[in-house]
Amino acid sequence: MSGPRARDSLAGIGLAALLFTRTFGGPRERFWQRMTETGAVLGAMALAEDRRSRSTRIGLRDAVLGLGIAAGLYAVFQQGDRMARRAIPGGDRQIGEIYELRALRPEREIAARLALVIGPAEELFWRGLIQRGLASRLGPVGGWLGASAAYGGVHLASRNVTLIAAAATAGLYWGALAMIGAPMSALIASHVIWDVWIFLVRPTEERATT
Repeated sequence: MSGPRARDSLAGIGLAALLFTRTFGGPRERFWQRMTETGAVLGAMALAEDRRSRSTRIGLRDAVLGLGIAAGLYAVFQQGDRMARRAIPGGDRQIGEIYELRALRPEREIAARLALVIGPAEELFWRGLIQRGLASRLGPVGGWLGASAAYGGVHLASRNVTLIAAAATAGLYWGALAMIGAPMSALIASHVIWDVWIFLVRPTEERATT
């Protein structure tokens, strides 16, 4: 098999929906353990079903490109943060709830979970298995839009409108780059850099709370 098929993607979306419901629905204090487990399962599925993903290697060039991609998305989220606070009822509170997750585990542990499991797994799964699989049936644009909608959709389990919108935006951004040919290695690097930066190093809500 040269790549994922549409039916692989549909099965993956169903599994992801169940896992994200478990992740957001369980005891809050064990959120990071469940999120890591979700990443491990979805990442393993992507590697098992998509041969191209198994050959992914990250080099210096990928890291540099990933840094640029992450910087672009961070700029988008800086604007999105301001818009969410003004346009979404309770947006300020919802953003605060997201960042409160930082206090559940030591920062170095969270960074390791994001860098070693969660970030890489999300790219391999959503832009690899799901988007490529849907594109095999729906074409590049259909695969991009379908995968992005599914990525945002599984976050409905969080019941946090701001997080759902953020996930959909990030999915469209990374998915568009995947559609035009950005290498998976650079997308993984960008996801890891962006996760650690926006969540632990320079949160968008920092200025509003200091």
